[in-house]
Amino acid sequence: MPHQIGFVEAGGGKLAHQKMLEVVATFAAANGWTVLRFDDTQAKHELILKAPGLSGTEEIFVGLRTYDNASADYYNLTAAGFIGYVPSNAFDAQPGALLRGVPAHNNRIDYWLTLNGQRLILAMKVGTPVYESLYLGKILPYARPKQYPYPVAVGGMLKDPETAARFSETSHTCWVRGTSGRSAGSNYDSIRLRFNDGQWRGVESYPWNNAELTSSSYNVRDTNGHYPLTPVILNDAISGLYGEFDGVFHISGFNNAVENTLQINGEQYVVMQDVWRTGHTDYYAIRMDA
Repeated sequence: MPHQIGFVEAGGGKLAHQKMLEVVATFAAANGWTVLRFDDTQAKHELILKAPGLSGTEEIFVGLRTYDNASADYYNLTAAGFIGYVPSNAFDAQPGALLRGVPAHNNRIDYWLTLNGQRLILAMKVGTPVYESLYLGKILPYARPKQYPYPVAVGGMLKDPETAARFSETSHTCWVRGTSGRSAGSNYDSIRLRFNDGQWRGVESYPWNNAELTSSSYNVRDTNGHYPLTPVILNDAISGLYGEFDGVFHISGFNNAVENTLQINGEQYVVMQDVWRTGHTDYYAIRMDA
């Protein structure tokens, strides 16, 4: 599956975050996903998608919705995961709905968008600038399909479904960090993984939950200009290892910078940072699928 890099701006009666939904809908439909709902007639624009999975025979349900408040000057997206689709149901009343907020902008948004058969990743540069992103769809589980049939993750940037937060708010953090060492099932961070019992739970992520690798005393760095990509492994202290993000990797921030690109084994990667943070542990790389 391919990727797309570009920007959107306000125009034609729509703000930039609303235009972002149009881009995702068009790109997904052109690359094997099914658009189940695209409604731009309401105050909150809605997009619900079905992915075919890597096998081409699966049904993976995810969505995006806009929410904004001109008085508070925020113009955001909601990232959502579902277990099915009912046409008559409201967005947040879809089966098994789990929602997380993502700050965006009413003005120009530069974006990096990539998908394959089972997941979609969107990174955005907004505002001052800062970098926001989301992950929707399956992870790569450490289990057979019959053992873990629906390992869907919803990664946003805000801890609640539609937090009233602007991109300039300084405490929010990226889904890629997991629960950052907090207890399993924590209600704090912005990543949720669906479990076989039907619950969406917070999970930690390696290497961010490894004190040795992320300590300021131990700077993970390149080797003669070569930057290793470390898989981001979802885990907790209760049940162990669940799997890893598909196409997302930890990368050192040592002598590195956001928007840098890498070519490894013929594949392209782009470096992203956690909102405004620029420490050596604040970077991750997204594979831009060919």
